[in-house]
Amino acid sequence: MTNSPRLLFIHGKDGSSQGFKVQFLRRLYPELLAPDFPGDFWQRMARLEQVSGDSTGWTMIGSSMGGLMAAVFACQHPGQVDRLVLLAPALAFLDLTQTPLPPSGAPTVIYHGRQDDVVPLAKTHQVADQLFPNLQFHVVDATHDLNPLMPSIDWPALLGAAPGGRTEQPS
Repeated sequence: MTNSPRLLFIHGKDGSSQGFKVQFLRRLYPELLAPDFPGDFWQRMARLEQVSGDSTGWTMIGSSMGGLMAAVFACQHPGQVDRLVLLAPALAFLDLTQTPLPPSGAPTVIYHGRQDDVVPLAKTHQVADQLFPNLQFHVVDATHDLNPLMPSIDWPALLGAAPGGRTEQPS
C-alpha cells in the first residue's frame, strides 16, 4: 500500500493536458493525472466525476476554470478530496445564491495574481472565504496565467508529497 496522494491537475477553459503547468508539475510528479476536460462546465464536471470515481485521498490542483471545478467537486464530495491547490480559480463566476454549495473542509491554498484581468481578485477571495474554512489565500505579483510563479512555489510542502511521489513525513 502506498502513502502517495492521488494528484490530479484540472486545466482551465482553454488549457489542455499538455499545458505549461501540467508539464512543469509532471517533471516533479510523474504520477500526476492530467486528463483533458473538453466541453462546457457541466460536461467537464461529468468527466471529473468519471476520472475521480469513488476514490478518496485526492489532491486536486486546478487552474482557472479547473480551480472552479476542483472547488465545486470538493464541496459536493466531502471525504474524497484531501487537499486543494487553486491557481487563479474562477470562483468569482460562481453565484452561491444560484448554486448553493456546502463548505469544504479540505485544506485549500489559493494563488491569485494581483494583475489578473480575467478573474476578479476581490470576488474570488469573497467566495473562497465562504467555501473554505481552512484557507490560505496568497495574492501574488502576477497576471492570470501564473506560469512564471510555478518554479517559486514549494510544491512538496504544498502537496504533502516529495517529487517522484514519496510522501513527506511531518518533522
